[in-house]
Amino acid sequence: MIYIGEIVEWAINVEPTIKNKIIDQHFNNNPQLRGLVVTKQGVPISYISRLHFYEKVGTLYDYNLFMGRKSNLIAKPTPLIVDYYRPIVDVSKLAMDRFPEDLYDDIIVTRDGYYVGVVSVRSLLLKLVDIQVEFASLLNPLSYLPSSHLIEEKLHEILADEMYSVIYFDIDHFKMYNDLYGFKKGDEVLLFMTELLKQYIPEDIGFLGHIGGDDFIAIYPTYNVEEMCARIIADFDQQIIYYYDEQHLVNDVLFMNGRTEQIERFLVSTLSIAIVNNRFNKYESVNALSDTLATVKSDCKKIPGSCYIVNGHTALIN
Repeated sequence: MIYIGEIVEWAINVEPTIKNKIIDQHFNNNPQLRGLVVTKQGVPISYISRLHFYEKVGTLYDYNLFMGRKSNLIAKPTPLIVDYYRPIVDVSKLAMDRFPEDLYDDIIVTRDGYYVGVVSVRSLLLKLVDIQVEFASLLNPLSYLPSSHLIEEKLHEILADEMYSVIYFDIDHFKMYNDLYGFKKGDEVLLFMTELLKQYIPEDIGFLGHIGGDDFIAIYPTYNVEEMCARIIADFDQQIIYYYDEQHLVNDVLFMNGRTEQIERFLVSTLSIAIVNNRFNKYESVNALSDTLATVKSDCKKIPGSCYIVNGHTALIN
C-alpha cells in the first residue's frame, strides 16, 4: 500500500497574521509556487492558492484594499488536509470530489496533526498512473484477475481472519479441449469461466484470482459457500456444452492426443471445486493451507463429473 506521505513535498507555510503584501512577495519571488499553507502553531488551518489570491486582488482597487490586511481575508478556510499515512488511492477520491474551483489546489499533508508538506494534483495523478501500471503487471493477461503474487499476498492476509473459506476451481479435461479445439477456443472457455465466477464473487464481498491456465481461486469471509458452489456448477454444466461441436457431446468419441500420440476417449469438461476453511483447523502458514487445498482438489478430481468437496468431507456431484 502506498501512502500519500511518500510523495509529499515541502511548501512555504505562513502564520494567519501575515499581511497580504508579504504573500504577494512570496509569489513574485517564487514563480513556481502554487500556493501557501497557513498554519497556527504548526497546525494547518487554511490555504492560499496563487490563482485564488490574484483573482481577489486583480484590480487596482482590490490590490490597494487587501495588501495591508491579514491573509485570512483571502485564504481558503477548508482545504483538503490528510494524514501522512492515508492511502494514496483514498486521497485521490477525496481530491476529485472537491468543488471545481478547488480541484487543482495542493493537498495538505500532516503527521500527528502537524504540517509536513503538500502534494500537487500533478504529482498525485502521475503516481496513480505508476500504481496502475504496476498493478496491471500483477494481473493475469487474459482474465485481468489478480495472479500469483496478489493471490499469495491475500492468502497471507486472511490467516489472521476469524472466518474464511478458500475455494479452488479447476476445469477438468481442459487440456484435452485445448488439444482438439486449439488455444484460441481454449481462451474463450477461460473467459467464460472468468465471467461466470465474477457473477457469484463480486469485488466488494470476496476476492477472485486467476492462478493460471484453468485454475482459479476465490476467498470468501464466510463458511457458507456450498450453495454458491452448487449454483456455479449448475451454470457451468449447462453452458459449457455451447463451446463444443455437437459431434463431441456424444459418448465414446475418440481422438488422437497430439502430445502423447495415444488414442483417447474424449471427455467434455466438468468442474472440480475444492473448499478449505478455518472452521476446524487454524492454519499457521500459507504453505499449510495450500497443502490442504491441493489434497482436497486431488480428491475432488478423482470423482467423475462436476463436484465440490469441503475440507475433504462433503461432496456434491452433478
